[in-house]
Amino acid sequence: MEGSFAKELYSESLQLSNAELGSKPIANDDSVEELDRESDLDREWQRRHDQFHTIGYRDGLIAGKEDSAQEGFNVGFKQSVLVGYNWGVVRGVTSVVACLPDDLKEKLIETQEKRNKFQGLYESVHSISTVDALKFFHDD
Repeated sequence: MEGSFAKELYSESLQLSNAELGSKPIANDDSVEELDRESDLDREWQRRHDQFHTIGYRDGLIAGKEDSAQEGFNVGFKQSVLVGYNWGVVRGVTSVVACLPDDLKEKLIETQEKRNKFQGLYESVHSISTVDALKFFHDD
């Protein structure tokens, strides 16, 4: 008799709390176990949903950063490759001319004034380090 009284009392209190929550009433222990199982499933689903939502958010951030970095690299590369190429050509040509013997310089470059300009260009180009040239480009 005590067991059935506890069952009846528990069942009534559970029905009252479910009525307040808008749930359908529960009549026996099987229904209570089913409710617990459904509640566990709901909690598990919510946990998985939150977990995958977080993972998806992180993946999206990483992909966005990678795309942005790649785009910035592409733009910077396009802007700097021609300037760097030209800087290298000027350094190379002036170095070659500066290393030639004087009689060969006279044959290649007609006037002393132009030879002096090449020598001045060579000195000014080689007085600037590669790091300084990059800084000039960046500041410009």
